[in-house]
Amino acid sequence: MTDDGKSARQAGTDLNRALWDQRAEIHGTTEGDRFYDEESFVAGRRTLGPIETGLAGDVEGRDLLHLQCHFGMDTLDWVRRGARATGVDFSPVAIARARRLAERAGLEAEFVEADTQALPSGLDGRFDLVVATIGILCWIGDPAAWMRGAARALRPGGRLVLVDLHPACQMVASLDPLVIDWPYGGGEPHREVNEGTYADPSVRTEPRETVEYPHSLGEIVTAALGAGLTLTHLGEHVAADFDPRGFLARGADGLYRLPIGDSHLPVLYSLSAEKPR
Repeated sequence: MTDDGKSARQAGTDLNRALWDQRAEIHGTTEGDRFYDEESFVAGRRTLGPIETGLAGDVEGRDLLHLQCHFGMDTLDWVRRGARATGVDFSPVAIARARRLAERAGLEAEFVEADTQALPSGLDGRFDLVVATIGILCWIGDPAAWMRGAARALRPGGRLVLVDLHPACQMVASLDPLVIDWPYGGGEPHREVNEGTYADPSVRTEPRETVEYPHSLGEIVTAALGAGLTLTHLGEHVAADFDPRGFLARGADGLYRLPIGDSHLPVLYSLSAEKPR
C-alpha cells in the first residue's frame, strides 16, 4: 500500500473510531435497544449465535481472541462458555466500558485497545481461536492486513472463525421498494453520514461522517489465503435468527430472510480457516 493509501486508510479509521466511541456510550442504554440489554446480560443472557458457536466448537480451556469486540458482551459470553478470552477494539470508550461490564458480570477477560488492521505484536502466537462476528469487514479498508493480524495471533493449528453480513445483503438498502445502493465488492471507500444506530432506530445522534468498504466474498477468501491460512469452511446462510439490517422479512419459523422474487439472497456468510502446523 502506498503512503497516500495508508494515510487515507488512517483518516477513515479515525472517522470510524469517533462513530464507535459515540455508539459505545449509547448502546444498551435506551429502552428500544434491540441487541445490547446490559442488565439482562449481567443476569446471564447469552449473546452468541448458533453459527459462530457451532464453528468454534468446544472452547473450554481455549485461548480466544475476539476482534472488534465493541464493549465486550460477546467476548464475555465466550468466557461463560469456558474460554480464556481477550477482546480487541479500536474505541477507547468501548474498551473502558467492556472492562466495567466484565466487573459487573463477575467475569475475567483481557481487553486491548488496538486497530485490528495493526494488532500489537504482544498478541502474536497466543491463541487457539480468533473470532469476529457481524458488522466486521465493512469497516476495514485493508482486509489483507486484518487477515495477516489474525493469522499472526494464532498458534500453529489454531483457527479463525468469521461470521459476517453477506456482501449481497449489504447491497440492499430496502425491500419495499427494492433499493440497491451499495456495490458488491471492490474495496473502494464510501463516505456516509450516520445520525443514529442500528441498535435502536428511534435514536437520533450527532451526525458522524464514516468510511465503509465493500468487499466481495471472493476478496475476503483471497485475503485469508494470502495470510497463509487454509480454508476449512465457507458457508452462505439465507436465514438468520436476528435482523441485522432492520428490514428483513420474518418467517413463520421466526427466522429472518432476504426475499428476491421466489428465492432468497444470503444474509450471512461464515468462514473458518486454519493456521498450518
